[in-house]
Amino acid sequence: MGAKADQTKAVILAAARERFAESGYEAATIRAIAADANIDPSMVMRYFGNKEQLFAAAAEFDLRFPDLSDLPPSELGAAMVSHFLARWEDDDALVVLLRSATTNADAAQRMADIFAGQLLPAISKLVPDDAPRRAGLIATQVLGMALCRFVLRIPPVAAMSRAELVAWLGPTLQRYATEDVS
Repeated sequence: MGAKADQTKAVILAAARERFAESGYEAATIRAIAADANIDPSMVMRYFGNKEQLFAAAAEFDLRFPDLSDLPPSELGAAMVSHFLARWEDDDALVVLLRSATTNADAAQRMADIFAGQLLPAISKLVPDDAPRRAGLIATQVLGMALCRFVLRIPPVAAMSRAELVAWLGPTLQRYATEDVS
């Protein structure tokens, strides 16, 4: 694929992310995304095939989850909250996916796959015996915070600084990652 095709794909993906984030999966249309990208709808179809494939490309997301095994256990919670906030703030693909996951089963499955495929292995390095449950609980907090801060924009949560969110959520993720709850 040439440079012009790569540029066209990038423009389409940017428009798709914005449209999916604004409208959700169900309401977003190929025609509206093409209009936002200022191209013919046939070009969207040419590069992505259909709405589902376009959504999959627009919602592709790498958590870039760091190796936490070198951190002192007392710093794990804060490190995880800081990392997740940085990822949500730096790339709107997760917001697109989260907004769409509330109304679309495919988007919900994609979100679950991202967290299972990327968070679970990182937590497995820390607590191999109980990683699925712990990673699931960490996901509840991270996704709940993201829904309230980036999608619903609940004023107190949206207004909090990163440091405040780390201070509030860090201990909870810390407990999920390290404490024995027998």
